[in-house]
Amino acid sequence: MKQTFTKSERLCSKKTIGQLFQKGSATTRTFYLFPFRLLYMNDPERSTPAGTDPLPAILISVSSRNFKKAVDRNLIRRRVREAYRLNKSILFGTTEKPKQPPAYIVFLYTAREKISFEEIEKSMKLALARV
Repeated sequence: MKQTFTKSERLCSKKTIGQLFQKGSATTRTFYLFPFRLLYMNDPERSTPAGTDPLPAILISVSSRNFKKAVDRNLIRRRVREAYRLNKSILFGTTEKPKQPPAYIVFLYTAREKISFEEIEKSMKLALARV
């Protein structure tokens, strides 16, 4: 699998983002794994047989309440994006046990301080394995 992050992998649709953040939605699943809160959702229109799936569209959000400077928010966003790009193959499982990845994933960065790339990558691996 190529380790790229293309435009088609970015979640830009306001309608889909609204569905992901809608309270009480039965289609959106969520869990917390420090420093992330993950929201993810399947889309039946995007589903194809396992192994030939399109890559999930992702959104990375960093709170401006916790990080006042845009420079800090962008640094964290870059680190999270790079950790995802390097480890997104985990979403598809192994060749013996292929998995169906969700169509949309939101990574909410919840930590109140900047964390090193190594810690973010370790958490990203665990989060992608759990999705």
